[in-house]
Amino acid sequence: MVLAKDIYAATANYPQSEIYGLVGQMRRCAISIPSNIAEGYGRSTNKELVHFLYISLGSTNELETQLLLSREFNYLSEEDASMLLQLNEQIHKMISSLIYKRTQPPLKVESNFTSEP
Repeated sequence: MVLAKDIYAATANYPQSEIYGLVGQMRRCAISIPSNIAEGYGRSTNKELVHFLYISLGSTNELETQLLLSREFNYLSEEDASMLLQLNEQIHKMISSLIYKRTQPPLKVESNFTSEP
């Protein structure tokens, strides 16, 4: 949600001509990330959660492209672009890690202890 807030603030100064273009796309992606995570957690199965996590992951990929374009078009300063790209990358890694953990089989723990004295 911090990323979405930061994207809204960063895109507030984009040219008016980008309101329905890049600005709209970036804001939708930024909102899509936490929204899909929330929707996934609200579903009844782990499989559905993972599905929505993948959608969130896709939104981080889209947002990265849009941030790079924003930097190329000089809509974002190098510093702002770098900060937003780093935050987006951290979120991407967290979602990837969560997907990995949710798709791995449970660990089988074997005990060397017996119930006999």
